[in-house]
Amino acid sequence: MALCSFCGKTFSTKDQMESHTRIHTGENPFTCSVCSKTFIQKANMIRHMRTHTGEKPFSCSTCGRAFSNMVKHMRTHTGEKPYGCPVCQKKFAQTSHMVTHMKIHTGERPFSCSACGKRFTLKHNMAAHARTHTGEKPFVCSVCGEAFSRKRQLGRHMSAHTGESPFTCSVCGKTITQKQNLVTHMRTHTGEKPFCCPICGKTFSNKSNMSKHTRTHTGEKPFRCSLCAKTFSQTSHMATHMKMHTGERPFSCSVCEKRFALKRSMVAHERTHTGEKPFRCLICGKAFSQKRQLAPHMKTHTGEKPFCCSFCDKTFSQKSHMAIHTGEKPFRCSACDQSFIQKHSLTSHMRTHTGEKPFKKPFYCSLCGKRFSHKSNMVKHMRTHTREKSSLEMALTGQV
Repeated sequence: MALCSFCGKTFSTKDQMESHTRIHTGENPFTCSVCSKTFIQKANMIRHMRTHTGEKPFSCSTCGRAFSNMVKHMRTHTGEKPYGCPVCQKKFAQTSHMVTHMKIHTGERPFSCSACGKRFTLKHNMAAHARTHTGEKPFVCSVCGEAFSRKRQLGRHMSAHTGESPFTCSVCGKTITQKQNLVTHMRTHTGEKPFCCPICGKTFSNKSNMSKHTRTHTGEKPFRCSLCAKTFSQTSHMATHMKMHTGERPFSCSVCEKRFALKRSMVAHERTHTGEKPFRCLICGKAFSQKRQLAPHMKTHTGEKPFCCSFCDKTFSQKSHMAIHTGEKPFRCSACDQSFIQKHSLTSHMRTHTGEKPFKKPFYCSLCGKRFSHKSNMVKHMRTHTREKSSLEMALTGQV
């Protein structure tokens, strides 16, 4: 019996133990003569050589497909996972997968981005990240020509053309286009959340959601607009931003046909026609048409004032106060170049150019139906009704 001095695992022969030890030391003594890639075991190098020669000498008796490495493929049928992590005992079908997993425990990140210095556990992850700086999209759909920065994105896209969903959830029967997506989906049934934020400890069911969350701590914005160089924390945010440059507005209001870049913006706008206010305060019952309006309202109940002014030390429920000291007016009118501290002030000002009178409360008089561009004008108008009523009541009671 031979004993591994790193993890204590035992082996029947010394050769097996030495081969295993290379997992801990990182030694790769076998080198491919074609591409110089190195390997822990000679057998792994021989299998790798077939990627150059194209040789597939093994035929699967279950599905009939030919492979250069039959052992790995058979585990997709049997579900066998013979390699166990010595730290957390998680099982893997391939040694390479276990080696990659071990870096979660060691924290090893040997690959560094030459543009921003961010480090990665795997070389292919670093290469994919580098494309966020270069904008390169090397994976092209052979059907429609759309290009992608990652191979897996192309795989997901191709299923839209083929309609193929070969993986089926054993719990709910849902069909999935890719095996990794099935693994992620299964966690909705098991509740498993294996990815943990290294800063606050919050757990997630998939790695991408954890990465997005972690950026709320670090402030990292790795995705850069190729036109104006503005940076974003998520690709979806950058895609939304790009519509400002292209002018794309694919969503149209069913009532007035006004067009919007985002579906959620169109849905919020349509509530100005219907009067719908689905977001309701649980404390006082006041309702709002948009979710973002509810959050600042709740602070009127809690008294929360998380924003502290560095000039006068006063605290506020919203960030806009700082502009009083700095003089910053980030919201600029495209028609006359007048600037405003707050976005809603710009929106109100724009109506002086467009003449728009929004048909919604609080700019719609509920008594006579007259419409107003500004809330202050509507309030003044409402007083004409209250004065009329007071005069009538005085006449009926003989006071005039």
